[in-house]
Amino acid sequence: MAGHTDNSILIDAPLETVWEITNDLENWPELFSEYAAAEVLEHDGATVTFRLTMHPDENGTVWSWVSRRTPDPKTRTVKAHRLETGPFEFMDIRWEYTVEDDRVRMRWIQDFHMKPQAQVDDAGMTEHLNRNTAVQMKLIKDKVEAAAHGGLR
Repeated sequence: MAGHTDNSILIDAPLETVWEITNDLENWPELFSEYAAAEVLEHDGATVTFRLTMHPDENGTVWSWVSRRTPDPKTRTVKAHRLETGPFEFMDIRWEYTVEDDRVRMRWIQDFHMKPQAQVDDAGMTEHLNRNTAVQMKLIKDKVEAAAHGGLR
């Protein structure tokens, strides 16, 4: 059995603005509340290999991992997977951007499986990711809408 999440949010901003801001990896610590740092390690065409470092958790542990991410501007999709998997056997995420009534639906689909020795199983991680994704998507929505409508970034 594997874990799976599928979450989305409507953003009142032009598609190009949503795409540009949410694919600016170096700016992710400003966009997401959970990331302390984002470091691009390599560019290979459109594919980016990068390290994300989170703020310390409630136990003071700092989590960090390397992922590879490939955006496709033609289909407005992004495929990503962790290279350093940490507690996961694997972690893949797909981002989709679609226009709906002059707004953009940003959708994240995550598929993963936890290692047997991980502190949480697939069901527990699914619950955590669904809860945290809602928080992060709302922050992103607010920041992108402010940039689109107020010139802020």
